Amino acid sequence: MAEKTEKMEKSVEKTSGDKAPVKDEVTAETKAVEKTEKSAAPKKTKKKPKRRLVVEGKAYIQASFNNTIVSIADTEGQILSWSSAGANGFKGPKKATPYAAQVSAEKAAEKAKVYGVERVHVVVKGAGNGREQAIRGLQTGGINVESITDVTTIPHNGCRQKKSRRV
Repeated sequence: MAEKTEKMEKSVEKTSGDKAPVKDEVTAETKAVEKTEKSAAPKKTKKKPKRRLVVEGKAYIQASFNNTIVSIADTEGQILSWSSAGANGFKGPKKATPYAAQVSAEKAAEKAKVYGVERVHVVVKGAGNGREQAIRGLQTGGINVESITDVTTIPHNGCRQKKSRRV
C-alpha cells in the first residue's frame, strides 16, 4: 500500500535538478486560457418562434351551462389565444355567469392583440348564459366583430322516449 502512495506522489510532483520536489500549481494565466477556450466554442441558441401578423381571424365561443371558453384563431384555424372563466379565477357556479364570460373574452382579445388581430368572425356554440356577453367582451377588448354564426347542435328527433306505461 505504501508503494502505491509513493507512485501517486511522484506522478503529481515534479523534480527540478537537485531542488526539492515542487507540486503542480495552476496559475491564473492557465485558468484564463481555459476560460477563453470554452467561450470560443460555438454557443447553442434557441430559435425564437416567429410572431405571425394576423389581421383577421375567427373567435370560437363555447358556452356551456358550467363554463365559457373563448378561443381566437387565424383564418386557417391555428389557435392564437384562448381563455376560459375557470382560467381567470372563477370557481364553481360563478364560472357560468355572464360576467365571467365577458372577462374571459376580454383576456383572450388582449392576448390576440399581440398577433395583430383587429377583426374576427365569431362562431358561437352552446346554450350557456355567457353567449352574448362574451361577444360584447370581444368588442370591449378592442376587436371588431364582422359576423356572428351560431353552430349550436339541435336534436332532430331527440333522445329515445321512455317506454310507454301499460295499465
